[in-house]
Amino acid sequence: MSLPTATAVRQQFLDFFASKGHHIVPSAPIVVKDDPTLLFINSGMAPFKDYFLGNKPAPHKRIADTQKCLRVSGKHNDLEEVGYDTYHHTMFEMLGNWSFGDYFKKDAIAWAWELLTDVYKLEKDRLYVTYFEGDEGDKLAADSETQDLWRQYTTDDRILPGNKKDNFWEMGDTGPCGPCTEIHIDLRSEEERAATPGRDLVNADHPQVVEVWNNVFMEFQRLADKSLVKLPAQHVDTGMGFERLMMAVSGVKSNYDTDVFQPLIQFIAKEVGVEYHGTAPAKVTDQPTTENEKTDIAIRVIADHIRTIAFTIADGQLPSNVKAGYVIRRILRRAVRYAFSSLNQKQPFLFKLVPVLADQMRNIFPELKAQTAFVQRVIEEEEIAFLKTLETGLRRLDALEETAHANGNRIDGKTAFELSDTFGFPLDLTALIAREKGLTVDEEGFQKELAQQKNRSRNAQETEQSDWTVVADTDEQPAFVGYDHDVAPARILRYRKTTAKGKTEYQLVLDQTAFYAESGGQVGDTGFLEGDFATMRVIDTKRENDLIVHTVLELPQDLTGQFMSRPDAARRTQIRQNHSATHLLQAALRDVLGSHVQQKGSLVNEKLLRFDFSHFTKVTDDQLRQIERIVNEKIRQQIPLDERRNVPISEAKELGAMALFGEKYGEFVRVITFDRGFSVELCGGLHVPNTGTIGYLKITAESAVGAGVRRIEAVTGIGAEAYVDQQLDLLSQVRETLGNPQHLITSIEKQSEEITTLRKQLEQFELQSMSQQKDQLAAQVKELKGVNFLAAVVQAGSAESLKTLAFNLRQVVPNLVAILGAEIDGKPQLAVMLDDEIARAGKLNATTLVRELAKEIQGGGGGQPFFATAGGKNGAGLAAAIAKAEEAVSKVL
Repeated sequence: MSLPTATAVRQQFLDFFASKGHHIVPSAPIVVKDDPTLLFINSGMAPFKDYFLGNKPAPHKRIADTQKCLRVSGKHNDLEEVGYDTYHHTMFEMLGNWSFGDYFKKDAIAWAWELLTDVYKLEKDRLYVTYFEGDEGDKLAADSETQDLWRQYTTDDRILPGNKKDNFWEMGDTGPCGPCTEIHIDLRSEEERAATPGRDLVNADHPQVVEVWNNVFMEFQRLADKSLVKLPAQHVDTGMGFERLMMAVSGVKSNYDTDVFQPLIQFIAKEVGVEYHGTAPAKVTDQPTTENEKTDIAIRVIADHIRTIAFTIADGQLPSNVKAGYVIRRILRRAVRYAFSSLNQKQPFLFKLVPVLADQMRNIFPELKAQTAFVQRVIEEEEIAFLKTLETGLRRLDALEETAHANGNRIDGKTAFELSDTFGFPLDLTALIAREKGLTVDEEGFQKELAQQKNRSRNAQETEQSDWTVVADTDEQPAFVGYDHDVAPARILRYRKTTAKGKTEYQLVLDQTAFYAESGGQVGDTGFLEGDFATMRVIDTKRENDLIVHTVLELPQDLTGQFMSRPDAARRTQIRQNHSATHLLQAALRDVLGSHVQQKGSLVNEKLLRFDFSHFTKVTDDQLRQIERIVNEKIRQQIPLDERRNVPISEAKELGAMALFGEKYGEFVRVITFDRGFSVELCGGLHVPNTGTIGYLKITAESAVGAGVRRIEAVTGIGAEAYVDQQLDLLSQVRETLGNPQHLITSIEKQSEEITTLRKQLEQFELQSMSQQKDQLAAQVKELKGVNFLAAVVQAGSAESLKTLAFNLRQVVPNLVAILGAEIDGKPQLAVMLDDEIARAGKLNATTLVRELAKEIQGGGGGQPFFATAGGKNGAGLAAAIAKAEEAVSKVL
């Protein structure tokens, strides 16, 4: 049977709503830039929040799109369950149609039914719909209007009431919300449908009775006190999961059996040499019971996760250890782990899937096709790094084996959590390997450690925020006038109070402002709001969705007064210089390194500029000098700023303006040009009137940020002057320290050679000393309950020397238990060495013993069952630790 293509089904949706007067817009980047409440777009409506919140007017009353979304937590979105069923995903496409104060329930319901039954030809007797049943707590009656509208299209037995959890949609703890109507489809066989009515399985997590479309009717706003107020206008927000729609129109039982996933799945199966059978456990919480289930889960995990990984990287989010980057790294590592443990892929593998995905999506999401090589490189480097980490984790498990056997054949919860948190070993993989070694895992202890970490994270991030208090009600949109004015009159439109970590601040929205809000890598302005009777210091300015939010430490007594918004002029001048220099730098990079250079991140503040860009090798010193020369030549040319506002995006691209992947652009943009043949960019930041104002640029650092991404840091103007002065001062100090030699480099090289010779001599002396100490210590060994025992304070120049001495002693003294102490760089160190046979017997454990003795030196340590070390801060306790050793060993033996 030939399956419907994803391209055709997606286009049918867009064409249908275009015929209903909707403006078709492209997907916003999946990575969120200006919304502090989100790391990723997690719903179709997220890019349109400003329209629903009333922060800005919608450019069109009717819009339709397909939006890239990412969810890894919340209802039905536990990351560890993706792959275990057939219809949940991390990244998914959300088809949506939107009405901003235009049509409402009647048209939304009519068009949804028309599209599903007339265009997609879904069987009407397989569809069920829901309506909101009301909620006493919110004093909301049942949505009888929706119920009556559905009666025009289907029978009462297919129109089901739904509770607040399923049929009242909310943006978050506060914000626009409203009742919704869901459309579900029953894809079971005729026999199954005859045995159990589909209505009994709606919202019951059945894999073949699934929600396809949700139509939300926005008519309320949830306030911070949990009350509801009516919105001034009614909106429609709908979301249809594209992957589930494909399952329905294809007549298959799994999202993964559709044209969306099959190209990826077949490629994976062929590459690893297995067949995909489409099997899954009965429940997502069940572990696979057959080899087919095991490999099928792994293939689904990889096919799902590569979409998330590839598109987030293409939209500008590199894997890292913080925030959004950590989420992507976690998803990538989960995919690597399944490839490693279930498909026996010990070498990088995921990166091979990127071209397959890029070809699939080239028409609807061309950004991946345009960056295929870059995305592949980033993924491959991440795979290489994590595969090494997996090997380290496996060795760590091997080292823990003896300790675990001595601990009742059990790996404690703290250790299991460390393996998960540090080495990326999830609990199930640790348990699997432990089982193979005849061990169990303290899962309860693991969950306690996990809960503690979550609580720490939650407490660190907890912020209380009041509702906005309206001071002046106006239909005018707040305006930024800082392009043309460094000072501007302003009135407070609204404010709110925020409290985080016991610190209270206030956030203000003004009718107009000269303050630039942090955006596009440029930091926000600081400065003052000056009134007749009060002056408030603005400590930061940020953009929240499309609002410019000014943060102050206190409110004026008269909130209705007139103020002057006055950004810090000197700071702003330095920021302008650094921002314009960044544009010149990017153009110079492309001239010297090639047109593959694309911006991957930036920071522009008053102190420096930092520019991240795609490039696979280190930029050489000669290339850096060439780049610097080009930029400074453009500065000396005093090129005037050519700024154009409200340019249609298509016209801007014709001008040669560089659009950045991962940035969300409107239909009209601002174009910044310094020499039409050199630098033309889309940019909303602040710039100098001509390049001569920058003064001078000096590159201070070049480094790697991640796979395929380099970073350049530079200073300009007075910052560049200060940097050059510092370097010249440093050079003068070096000359003076060396006695002002005529040939500085020759003098340094000569001194370096002398130091190397002296080091080698010291190493020889230390080796001789260690050899003498070894012989002297071997003579001090005594018998203690059947073992050769030694406890002594020794001389050692480093921790490595102490370790070498312990291992050398073990080679000449059989059946040895040695405890050595030394003061190294003014701090006490302990080393415990056991003969292998003694360690294997299990009575004595080097790690346990060293931790006990370390109490005397106010320290701690660890290691392996046969060798462990500890450091401390109480040197006076070293003799006591050595004295205590014999009693501690004797007790155990």
